[in-house]
Amino acid sequence: MPTYRDEVVVLRTHKLGEADRIVTMLSRRHGKVRAVAKGVRRTSSRLGARVEPFMVADVLLYQGRSLDIIQQAESLGSYGADIAVHYDRYTAAHAMVEAADRLNEAEATPQQYLLLVGGLRALAKGEHVPRSILDSYLLRAMALSGWAPGLSQCARCGLPGPHDTFVAQVGGMVCRDCAPAGSARIAPATVSLLEALMSGEWDEVDAAPAGTSAAASGLIAAYAQWHLERGIRSLSHVSSRTEEIAR
Repeated sequence: MPTYRDEVVVLRTHKLGEADRIVTMLSRRHGKVRAVAKGVRRTSSRLGARVEPFMVADVLLYQGRSLDIIQQAESLGSYGADIAVHYDRYTAAHAMVEAADRLNEAEATPQQYLLLVGGLRALAKGEHVPRSILDSYLLRAMALSGWAPGLSQCARCGLPGPHDTFVAQVGGMVCRDCAPAGSARIAPATVSLLEALMSGEWDEVDAAPAGTSAAASGLIAAYAQWHLERGIRSLSHVSSRTEEIAR
């Protein structure tokens, strides 16, 4: 059977037998890949540290019937160590790779790979508040999958904004005629922050008040989990930590 080489981000790992691991990766050219890393749980393994979550590597894989086999791995980005020593970075990174793992195979594109690598790099370097990096990643990942939230016009009828109601189930901002009864209204500053997170206007994102950032984070979490059709379990840890810091 053929071998192939690709760049990957490690999303998660599972133990297999006494010394092996199953590694789930988002690759640049082959979508999501599940492969066996043999012997990586032995202390003598040179491969183990290169196939841990949040690591970016160039891997050589042997194509198997159900699971591929990792033959070689060379590190391209050692982000795991810098992320793991900061709780807020660690939980944000977990939410990012969990969201990436929820992508359908057809959505696991080179653009999704590059977006995730960029997000993990920004977390490792501490370039911005971890929750803001996560929020921006989720919005952009949804957009790349064809689920960009409507922010400048009504997501249901197309009426130009500004509007003051966000409904995840509808697809973003909606006008008052289209808003379901009892929908909560949001402040214009929160809408502006959502737009800044989507477009990467980091000066505006970094300057946003804590209350506005928290409101935007709640909307983004609801929107992402609605479209992924399953909850992102790691988000609960990110939220609890944010609230703890605020107190």
